[in-house]
Amino acid sequence: MIAFINQVPSETKIKKQLRKIIFGQNMFCPHCNSRQVYRCESRYRCRKCRRPFTLLSGTWLKDMKLSLRTFWALLWCWTQKVPVLQTIKLCHVSEKTARHWFRQFRLHLPQFEEILEGTAQMDEAYFRSLSLIMAKQQGSRKLAHQIITGNSVNKTEAANFLFQYVQPNTKLHTDGAGIYRSIDQWWPVKHKRDIHSKWEFGLTSEIEGMFGNLRTFIRRMYHHVTPQYLPEYVSEFCLRFSSPKMFSSPLEYLKKSL
Repeated sequence: MIAFINQVPSETKIKKQLRKIIFGQNMFCPHCNSRQVYRCESRYRCRKCRRPFTLLSGTWLKDMKLSLRTFWALLWCWTQKVPVLQTIKLCHVSEKTARHWFRQFRLHLPQFEEILEGTAQMDEAYFRSLSLIMAKQQGSRKLAHQIITGNSVNKTEAANFLFQYVQPNTKLHTDGAGIYRSIDQWWPVKHKRDIHSKWEFGLTSEIEGMFGNLRTFIRRMYHHVTPQYLPEYVSEFCLRFSSPKMFSSPLEYLKKSL
């Protein structure tokens, strides 16, 4: 039995919410789009193309073997940042199942690309064989990031990041790393630097804080960094930060992912 009954609706209510998200006001066949469908026990059938289908046939959940209530419980845990090991105990599933579904939820997040403007703070971090460049529009929830293979970032890679994610004439704040020297000759930005060895942190405090929050998020949620999944963890973290409403409930997430 799912331990937190109050957060999980009945199966009937879950079906009703899924039907509204997937089909809107009127049911239609996912194969031919005909509205000439009828209910046949636990499935539907189209009178036009005669093909059967289920509520989830046209979605990425079509092969799901979980009960709807267990699925909803797992999704609730993920949206609320309940750690994997806690989720296992709450939902009475194996660690393999919990990690599989948490990954499915990550993989079906909507894609986004932010273009930063005004004032942007930029920095890099390193995770074993991967490097991460991240920038934040100062005073906002707008983030941009890029994963690079290797344990270092060079000036060309930093410049390419700017080309993609930072609007011309932005005020760019970085630390004193060599990859940022003369960066304003590569891309039209107004560049200022913090020299951390001189205890200068004011220009980059927001992006430094984001890297700290990212590491804490991964450690608490997934317990360790798996290089294979690092790009997914970072994308999830950035979207949670920039679009918190999407993670307020399973329903809000499903509205964006189905």
